[in-house]
Amino acid sequence: MNRGLIGKIVREVWPVTLVITFAVMAFETILAYILGSFHEQVIDQLTQFTFVQPIFEALLGVEFGPDIGLAVLSSLAWVHPVILALVWGHTLTFCTRASAGEIDRGTIDFLLGLPVSRWRLYACDTVVFLASGVLIIGAGLIGWTWGSATVPTEMRIPSDRLMVVVVNFYCLYLAVGGLAYLVSSLSERRGRAIAVVLGFVLSSMLLNFITQFWEPARHISFLGILHYYRPAAIIQAGTWPTGNMVVLLLSGGLLWLSGGLVFARRDICTV
Repeated sequence: MNRGLIGKIVREVWPVTLVITFAVMAFETILAYILGSFHEQVIDQLTQFTFVQPIFEALLGVEFGPDIGLAVLSSLAWVHPVILALVWGHTLTFCTRASAGEIDRGTIDFLLGLPVSRWRLYACDTVVFLASGVLIIGAGLIGWTWGSATVPTEMRIPSDRLMVVVVNFYCLYLAVGGLAYLVSSLSERRGRAIAVVLGFVLSSMLLNFITQFWEPARHISFLGILHYYRPAAIIQAGTWPTGNMVVLLLSGGLLWLSGGLVFARRDICTV
């Protein structure tokens, strides 16, 4: 690794990363407090408005009912669209800056003029990306702990199961990041790269939703990335979703490797 290059990357990304970190922490704190303090009211409201239940079932991945426990309901905090938007927003802005972003700004010549190989540039950027994910998701875990401090112990998500959710979430983060790196390496415009990856994650969320209503969609649900991230199911079963995590890690790793090969070999022209 090149310390100077890593320092340069950190200086460029720390403002946005810090904002997203505090936003994730704040949202997890607030949502944990609301779900813990007013869970009975939340369940009553959702029971009355049946048309909203499929949305929650799509998010949680389990069937909604009046007897749903607080621990399962609390898993909403880890798959809420706001949390996904914050984490994926960081992924898109970070992973598209080093290739497509530099070409788009016309500064890629300066970056490639440094006395380091393209693979080292790519690897250093990835190291900071991995550390950023630990920081952001770790901040969410801290926020959740603070927000649920007033909830009775027997009603909280067991700490061992919560850690499984967090690790699975990090695997999801890596999979989307691998895709973003590949698309960025293939693109010359950052906006186009962001649009492609954003289209994929939004399509995945849409597929995850329509499977609740349309039977044929269930046969292709495995194509959606959220199919491999089910916090409520983890909390209910209490087991590691090893298969889902392997799929996310392998897909993310292969996409990242493909992006590195493209970035290392492609001809780049800023004219």
